Amino acid sequence: MDFLNFLDFGTTDLIDILLVAILLYYLYRLVRGTVAINIFIGIVIIWAFWKGTQLLDMRMTSSMVGGFMQVGLIALIIVFQQEIRKFLLVLGSTNFANKERYIKRFRFLRQEGMITDLDVNALLEACESMGRNNTGAILVVERDNSLDFVSSTGDPMQIEVNKPIIESVFFKNSPLHDGAAIIKGNNIVATRVILPVSRERSIPQRYGLRHRAAAGITERTDALALVVSEETGLISYIKNGAFVPYKDLEELGRMIRKDLST
Repeated sequence: MDFLNFLDFGTTDLIDILLVAILLYYLYRLVRGTVAINIFIGIVIIWAFWKGTQLLDMRMTSSMVGGFMQVGLIALIIVFQQEIRKFLLVLGSTNFANKERYIKRFRFLRQEGMITDLDVNALLEACESMGRNNTGAILVVERDNSLDFVSSTGDPMQIEVNKPIIESVFFKNSPLHDGAAIIKGNNIVATRVILPVSRERSIPQRYGLRHRAAAGITERTDALALVVSEETGLISYIKNGAFVPYKDLEELGRMIRKDLST
């Protein structure tokens, strides 16, 4: 019987399944934590239903669902434009050629909760101190996507993350305080960096250019951003272009560590 042909399983079929699984995994990683995750799950369900109707030779149903899938391709490109941009950044990242970073991309091979290199406590202590003094700051933490394309707009630096250094960078009379600081691992690798500004209209008007710049870089990459408001002294945590709420700095620290280790 034709529908039992799938039992003829070979090496090529195994490679095919692995490639599809890896692709779906990374697509899930890109949309996880965003509104698009519900759309992504819906598409997977419809696709599975479509293939099921084909396997069972339900021609009319298969034809209808298949037509919907083909017409909906253009709509999906529009809906997932930010996620597609991130996916292409992963493929074209300059870090991809680095062996250590390449292995790091296969995070499903690592143990969950792996300790990050970043000194999160020092980072948050500096933000808290700057908040008390109403010192504005933008700190962008690199994850998988390379931030070289924005780091090149600022001043290169290679210095370990600690509270005094961060405070000195964003000190109001410091020549380095304008723009963002890029953090890679546990080092500040660039300061005075110019970030792309988000044009998202859903961002409340009370947030200024710093917050829109932080939202912009997290929309385009998988980076994490911390913003200290110069007006209110409040610390904002931004991921995937969205402002993530938290109760206190302890909870914020746990969230950052989790996001850096998953």
